[in-house]
Amino acid sequence: MKDELLFCPLGGSGEIGMNMNLFGYGQPSVHKWIMVDIGVTFADETIPGVDLIYPDPGFIVERKENLLGIVLTHAHEDHIGAIVHLWPQLKCKIFATPFTAVLIKEKFKEKQIDITKDLKIVELNGKIKLDPFEIEYITLTHSILEPNGLRINTPAGSVLHTGDWKVDPNPLIGDKINENRLKEIGEEGVLAMICDSTNVFSPGRSGSESDVRKNLLKVMSRLKKRIIITSFASNVARMETAFYCAEKTGRQISLVGRSMHRIYKAARQCGYLKNTIDPIDPREAKSFSREKIVYLCTGSQGEPMGAMMRISSYTHPDVFIEEGDAVIFSSKIIPGNEKKLYKLHNQLVKDGMEVISEETEFIHVSGHPNREDLKDMYKWVKPKCVIPVHGEHRHMIEHISFAKEMQVPHPVQVENGDIVKLYPGDKPEVYDKAPSGRLYLDGNISVDGDSQSIKDRKNLSVNGYLEVTLMITSKGNIHNNPVLSYRGLPVYDKDEFDYGLEYEIQKITRSFKVGSKQQEHNLIDALKITCRKFSKEKTGKKPFTNINLVRI
Repeated sequence: MKDELLFCPLGGSGEIGMNMNLFGYGQPSVHKWIMVDIGVTFADETIPGVDLIYPDPGFIVERKENLLGIVLTHAHEDHIGAIVHLWPQLKCKIFATPFTAVLIKEKFKEKQIDITKDLKIVELNGKIKLDPFEIEYITLTHSILEPNGLRINTPAGSVLHTGDWKVDPNPLIGDKINENRLKEIGEEGVLAMICDSTNVFSPGRSGSESDVRKNLLKVMSRLKKRIIITSFASNVARMETAFYCAEKTGRQISLVGRSMHRIYKAARQCGYLKNTIDPIDPREAKSFSREKIVYLCTGSQGEPMGAMMRISSYTHPDVFIEEGDAVIFSSKIIPGNEKKLYKLHNQLVKDGMEVISEETEFIHVSGHPNREDLKDMYKWVKPKCVIPVHGEHRHMIEHISFAKEMQVPHPVQVENGDIVKLYPGDKPEVYDKAPSGRLYLDGNISVDGDSQSIKDRKNLSVNGYLEVTLMITSKGNIHNNPVLSYRGLPVYDKDEFDYGLEYEIQKITRSFKVGSKQQEHNLIDALKITCRKFSKEKTGKKPFTNINLVRI
């Protein structure tokens, strides 16, 4: 029986973010596996109390004795963010280039896990052998340092997993895309290419960081007061541009926000940002005149705890903003964040600040391939099969059409959990389904979407909370008036609501004698129904209701 080569995305197909991909090779009864990336996505206000969501790794946890390692393409959170939460279940080797490895170490250090013996650092354009896989790192360009494509070679043929990329002819920091090696790989033959779909709807090219630098310098040269730039901390080329423009306009620069400091420190540690001016502490920056300072801060997406939000609401301890100052949003508005970002923009403009964004000036380029970039990659690699990932369904379906235009013989459409047989067979196809899903980081515990804690919290956030405490005598009689407590109910007249609810409770309790556990349960159920019904009539809300019976 022939060995099989399989591909299975557990996250990142049908959504942007939360990337987790598996490659398997071996006999149908037992495969050896590698995992490529292990990322998170961020929760929105529909899931109160939850910040991080990551793929359910159950399928590979069951096969962890055959998992050879986690291979990381680059250091964005949607590719590495779940590693500290899921690695303890997998306990395998981790492979990363130096910059990504520094950030991984930091994550494990925060969790007080010593990862030293399991974290293997791979040189840029380096190779690793995890028999039967030979993996070659290929330098690409993206909006973070050290983005890598992976050539995954097996006895059945080779696969190119692009990770996140673009074609930037002048990335400013880090190497250019390794075009020559990609062409060689194409000549050697590529069974399948697993490819980024984020910007498949965008015509032309995604643009270069060097053009952003020219325009940002032009914009900053005309500004006369304090300048605040907010950007993704992970974009080190943009960070270097901010340093460069500050120096050219005769200003000092100060970094604001924990992740901005963390990325700066990691970049310096790996030998980047060597020829820039030194940033000054935000506390020292207070003593500089407005026209002599630039702040580079986190919070470009209007995150409630981001530095930019705190600065705009005048609650930041070190950075003060006033009329006439300028705020430059050197980042994309991520779909879904429009509402909170426009609210932030409006607040700043209302308070007399100038707001400059990608809508008014050319101060941002994407890190993902537009259609012309994709054409380049297809011409270099000439894959027999393309599997679009890293996109919502609309992106991936459009990418399938694009692959057909590029004369790719076998494009394959997938979603999370699909198992694609790349070899053997006449053509690659989805032939099975692995269990897949989402896990929510609730506090510091992983729970699934159906967990009671999340259901209860959603209920509380929508309907409020009502608690009733009743005293029961040793003979089983209900003693005195109930004690009521409620939160989040739109009660217009408190006295009227309390008296009405007490009356309904007493009506129920008169018909009960609480002599056994079963009678207690029956009373609690009857009271819950009554209280929720009364509340619905009076307030329109059916609160999350808790009944306490206290024996005296």
